[in-house]
Amino acid sequence: MKLVSRSSLLALAIGAALSAPAMAQETVRWGVPMAFGSNLTALGDTMPWVSEQLKKVSGGSINLQVFEPGKLVPALAIFDSVSTGKVEAGYSFMGYELGKVPVSAIFGALPFGMETPQFAAWIYFGGGDALLKEAFKPHNVHPIFCGSISPEAAGWFRKEIKTPDDLKGLKFRAAALGGKIYQKLGASVTMLPGGELFQALEKGVLDGTEFSLPTVDDQLGFDKVAKNYYLPGWHQPSTNQYLYVNIAAWAKLKPQTQAQIETTCTAGVTMALAKAEALQGEMLTKFEKEGVTLRQFNKTMLDAFSKASKEVIAEEAAKDPMFKKVHDSMAAFQAKNRNWHSLGYLPRDYK
Repeated sequence: MKLVSRSSLLALAIGAALSAPAMAQETVRWGVPMAFGSNLTALGDTMPWVSEQLKKVSGGSINLQVFEPGKLVPALAIFDSVSTGKVEAGYSFMGYELGKVPVSAIFGALPFGMETPQFAAWIYFGGGDALLKEAFKPHNVHPIFCGSISPEAAGWFRKEIKTPDDLKGLKFRAAALGGKIYQKLGASVTMLPGGELFQALEKGVLDGTEFSLPTVDDQLGFDKVAKNYYLPGWHQPSTNQYLYVNIAAWAKLKPQTQAQIETTCTAGVTMALAKAEALQGEMLTKFEKEGVTLRQFNKTMLDAFSKASKEVIAEEAAKDPMFKKVHDSMAAFQAKNRNWHSLGYLPRDYK
């Protein structure tokens, strides 16, 4: 009987391992409707970027084909379509489903809340992601944090806004909690998708609107019909977007595929924020050259918005335990890091 040395056995084992086929990459073909047009900078082009990167990292096996708003399902029906299984996945700002999932509003944007870097820290290291999954599980939706942009502008107005009384009776478009806060201050609030806002402003259906970043607002042409552009975006210090996946569809995926989607979405958060931060200063300069007056809400207005925000958040928390649970977590994380943010960064007004 011929003896085989230990080194020979090791060589045979290594050779077998190297010649064994790698874990097969499964094929995924999903249609992904979006709430925003892919032409909208950082807001609408993040999911197409994620889709392209997924094709590359999977060798073409994962194809999340994006669809423009209204092409597969209505722009404001992403959540319902994923929840019912009409589509496997969809991409949207979180908060349009406020009526069914109240806590969605603060995952999307918390007035006077955390800016994107701190929000991402809370999601990834402060327990936010576990709360996110817990909140949406009863609705058959597995949400993945998949994009976040810089603060939105506070909005476009036909007239100057000096005191809270100037908001009374104002016909204004706002989403999620921002809309409830404007209502509390006496505005007449409506919720329209981005594609309908220019015409509504032009025809006087609206006296003002908030929507997104200066670059996005420019793409939608708001500066042509309203000349008072207000900042800061107190209502949305961060604007957070998610890939909504039907829970049953998610459960069918291999762990490898799930990890590829989650990792690429994490990259999408970075790319969206970087693009958003890169372009806004130049756009504000363009607006000024075109006759737009850049204004900051004064302390009186910000105090009024802050007071109304606290009242609205308290009302929502009293009605919904999950809303309270998530808001308490956010507030605790923000408080824990307050000294760091106050002391660790240069003051914004330092020159």
